[in-house]
Amino acid sequence: MGRLAGKSALVFGAGPNIGGTTAYFMAREGAQVLVCDANREAAEATCRFITSKGFSAFPTQGDATQEADVRAAVDELAEKTGRIDIVMNMAGKVHWSSVLDMDVDAWREAIASFPTAGLLTTKYAARRMIDQGIAGSIIHLLSTTAHFGQAEASAYATAKAGLLNFARSAAMELAEWGVRVNTITPCSVEHQLWTKMKTEAEEGAFKRVKGRPQYSRDDYLKNIPLGRFPRASDIAWAAVFLASDESAVITGVDIPVDGGLRHKYPTWRPGDFTGANIDDYVNALHRLEYGEDVGIAFPGRNPGKS
Repeated sequence: MGRLAGKSALVFGAGPNIGGTTAYFMAREGAQVLVCDANREAAEATCRFITSKGFSAFPTQGDATQEADVRAAVDELAEKTGRIDIVMNMAGKVHWSSVLDMDVDAWREAIASFPTAGLLTTKYAARRMIDQGIAGSIIHLLSTTAHFGQAEASAYATAKAGLLNFARSAAMELAEWGVRVNTITPCSVEHQLWTKMKTEAEEGAFKRVKGRPQYSRDDYLKNIPLGRFPRASDIAWAAVFLASDESAVITGVDIPVDGGLRHKYPTWRPGDFTGANIDDYVNALHRLEYGEDVGIAFPGRNPGKS
């Protein structure tokens, strides 16, 4: 506790998963947090949770890809707390499609959204930090696809790779004022097992789709050396570290939060040796919200297992 005492943070993204968990962990470490989301109800729900735990958080509505919204959020935090020390950005539009079928408008939206949110959040936060003489920390959330080619994800991969090099470039430019810019790269996150992957589980425990260049959840798990998916809390802890004075000399760096996935030898499948498999994994899984166990079993759990 207290690693962010006296600091103010702006988190773009709410809900009980990555955005809300990061906001909660920063507040728990002593920061005053403004939670900004395009969905005001999601921002308000996150702040209710944080304040119910006795910590400081305020909601606001805004889209990190829109200049007026970002400027307003930065101004609001500065007016409420008198300063801005930390910004966490994870905004953008995701479009999945094969190259052969890619809609150009969807491509343009995806390509523009992630780097644009990166630019706007960095631009307005850094301006305020420099004006106040604050050596602040700006953090952008990436994806494994920023570092690798992924079938049917060309728009998403291109956008995230663009954000990665934007963050590196901004880190070099803003170093003159002590403002740090870093990134965090998770692979598929555990909460996706009960959000976007829920239907897949109910229909047959993460089977590979025949005829498509994809993988099953079991394939994915077997490739993670530590044998588990990262959780929202793992990402939040990395963000707290990058936001704190503990990382005062770290800038332009990407932290992989992926259980060792990025750095393993490509053809080695750890799960073939450890026995990790998706059925056992989900049978032991409980749903987490804001990094805390809410006591709900995974929706696709086999009722015959404990």
